[in-house]
Amino acid sequence: MKRRAGFVLMSLAAAMIMTACRNDRPSQTSVTADAAALLGAWRSRIVFQDGPLAGMKDLEFLQSYNAGGTMTESSNYDEASNSSPPAYGIWKQVGPNQFQTKYLFYTTKESGPEVPPNRDWWPAGHGLLTETITLSADGQSYTSTIRLATYDLKDALLPNGGGEGTGTGTRIVF
Repeated sequence: MKRRAGFVLMSLAAAMIMTACRNDRPSQTSVTADAAALLGAWRSRIVFQDGPLAGMKDLEFLQSYNAGGTMTESSNYDEASNSSPPAYGIWKQVGPNQFQTKYLFYTTKESGPEVPPNRDWWPAGHGLLTETITLSADGQSYTSTIRLATYDLKDALLPNGGGEGTGTGTRIVF
């Protein structure tokens, strides 16, 4: 009887150790079925109510949401003088059909006296966009609220460099 009790205890301990060491638990970066609804390419229109981008009434973004929580954004102003290049960031699900993105872009300024005018644009700092997305029930469109914050080269928040806006997006499909 003692031998059987020892065997049962040892078997139970081994099973507990094996269960605890399993590596099939979902990781924080795994994509749930709901989160997978955002994956893919999107086209959005953004309107800022205030801040430095409030005058851009035709602002559009192309965004790509990747499994694992990364994203890339490009706008229809990427090639304009003194504009910003594409933005890179992260996204996460924050509720049913609710997602939050955070993406960064660099800002530029005209060259100084050391370089002939109209030749190049030089680093001026960076911007941070934080967007909260509500996905439609069919997963083909969304509405969003977006916040902008801009910083100088020393990471100091610029006065009057922020703004808030709203957006609408549609999935890019064949």
